[in-house]
Amino acid sequence: MLMPDRMLARARLRWFLGQVAVVAAGVFCYFQVRGLTAAAPASAFAHARAVADLERHVHLDLEATVQAPFIATAAGQTVVNWIYIWGHWPVIIVTMAWLAWRHRRHFLRLRDAMLVSGALGLVVFVGFPVAPPRLADGELMDTVTASSRAYRVLQPPNFVNQYAAMPSLHAGWDLLVGISIATAAAWVAVRAIGWVLPVLMSVAVVATGNHYVVDVVAGLALALVGYAAALLLERRRDHRAAAP
Repeated sequence: MLMPDRMLARARLRWFLGQVAVVAAGVFCYFQVRGLTAAAPASAFAHARAVADLERHVHLDLEATVQAPFIATAAGQTVVNWIYIWGHWPVIIVTMAWLAWRHRRHFLRLRDAMLVSGALGLVVFVGFPVAPPRLADGELMDTVTASSRAYRVLQPPNFVNQYAAMPSLHAGWDLLVGISIATAAAWVAVRAIGWVLPVLMSVAVVATGNHYVVDVVAGLALALVGYAAALLLERRRDHRAAAP
């Protein structure tokens, strides 16, 4: 007969592996749908012009200003490229694994927030495709393509929809991950990483030419909608657990 501690360890491992399967399936479906719903270029570029016009109207057309200091040197390009590439999926995977193993409540909150915001993001990708500024604005540099190949390893071309600039879930999901790290971590230094992470990513997605400033604003807002939905789902779980 198994000892109670071994039974608990096995149950914990089964739950962990089950959640890995759920998240992996969700990510796979997200990228497959995102990659298969690429819009006609004419529509995506027309929407990009509309976004650029809106930014000029509200004085948020800051893409060139944000990018300029980073493209001035090879080191600057490397910094924003590495934040954009390695500060997203690798950080998400490590954080979710840590939370699932050590902080189940925070994991479920992050999982639900990402699933909800990802589903809403897919609706926007399909209904309002937007070409990124690196394609729509000839004055901006595509720093990732120009000086890095790692992104194509992490996200193969068949998983990528280049007309899915709006909203920026790079920024939005890093916000959710940052909130999770900042609220779950015990060490102040680790919590600080959580608060800094979404700021760095918000700068990097614009500096690399992958998103307009408005895309970032939309991504952060959508992430917060997902987080609010996750809190509601959490309350429902708590209510069911407390029910006699």
